[in-house]
Amino acid sequence: MMFKAPESIDPGPRRGWPTLQRQALQPDRLGVLLALALALLGRPLEAQTPRDDGRMSSRPLTVAPAAKLTVRHVLTNSVQGLAWNLKDQQLYLAVVDDELDVSQVLRLGVTGPPALWLEHAQGLSGIVFGRRGHLLGAQISGHRIVKHSVGKRGPRSLEVILEEPTLNQPNDLCEAPNGDIYFTDPDFLRHARSAVYLMRPKGELLQLITEMPLPNGLALSLDATTLYVSDSHDRLWRSYPIMANGVTGPGSVFFNPPTEDRTPPNGMALDADGNLYLTGRGGVWVVNSAGEPLGLIEIPGFCSAVAFGGPDGNILFVASEQKLYCLEMRVQGGRWHRPAKTQPKRSASEQQPVATVPKS
Repeated sequence: MMFKAPESIDPGPRRGWPTLQRQALQPDRLGVLLALALALLGRPLEAQTPRDDGRMSSRPLTVAPAAKLTVRHVLTNSVQGLAWNLKDQQLYLAVVDDELDVSQVLRLGVTGPPALWLEHAQGLSGIVFGRRGHLLGAQISGHRIVKHSVGKRGPRSLEVILEEPTLNQPNDLCEAPNGDIYFTDPDFLRHARSAVYLMRPKGELLQLITEMPLPNGLALSLDATTLYVSDSHDRLWRSYPIMANGVTGPGSVFFNPPTEDRTPPNGMALDADGNLYLTGRGGVWVVNSAGEPLGLIEIPGFCSAVAFGGPDGNILFVASEQKLYCLEMRVQGGRWHRPAKTQPKRSASEQQPVATVPKS
């Protein structure tokens, strides 16, 4: 259905975005103290406990030789999402202030400052360009998943493809080659009702993952057979196999660097070789598809989003609070990967029991 602006919109959990998010994601001081106590008692520590590993935190070889991390722009509000448009060759930024009074989408070209593209974005957080060129987004305030038709000066149209008042605050999303959309819905206030959902192209909504207190960013592998999810509660990353019917199987810990930095994970991206770029725990971790670290791009602050872009697809953009960084890479982003594999056809015998969300 096409979007019609209502007279009033329930703003949902306004307090705490990103203020509440920061409060919910404060470093686990109790966990750190417990780990130190166990160390003093001579007990072995688990992999996620603090230690420095120079090999793990070295600069990834995917970074271009002699490339320097630079601040591309300083904004007045926090960046929640980044997406590069292959058609107009510009970077789109979803920005919000602490109380969601400001929610905009900015557009940044190769040179110059960002320009306003969408004024009242209603808490747009995670954004991604879909397979047909639309800008897909997760709206915190509206409890919606939306699709923008991209125009030169702004959106030509806005379509609400999911509106579900029972959702907490849709946070991040990604689209599979067959049109399936996966998105996270974290409960930052209580850590009790979080979930990861699958929305079919015809509107069916399935609740897939409920055991994670705070799912955050997410991404699909290049062949769309694995779903990666940032776990902002346990401060690590998880992976889930995607079955032929699109639902996820049992998950496991994908990556958990043994470092002292406990900054929570958030957004992520992939390069054309299938390596992942994971924000959190000290910057952007580069990890191969087997979960093995290739190095760390150190960035100060709370990194919220990462995306590949540039005319050749080899510029890595990273948002950390109000700053937008860029770094030249020797690899291209995942959207420049060719050829792209298609998902296998669904089989009725592979259907798995999942929770279907009834329409309200």
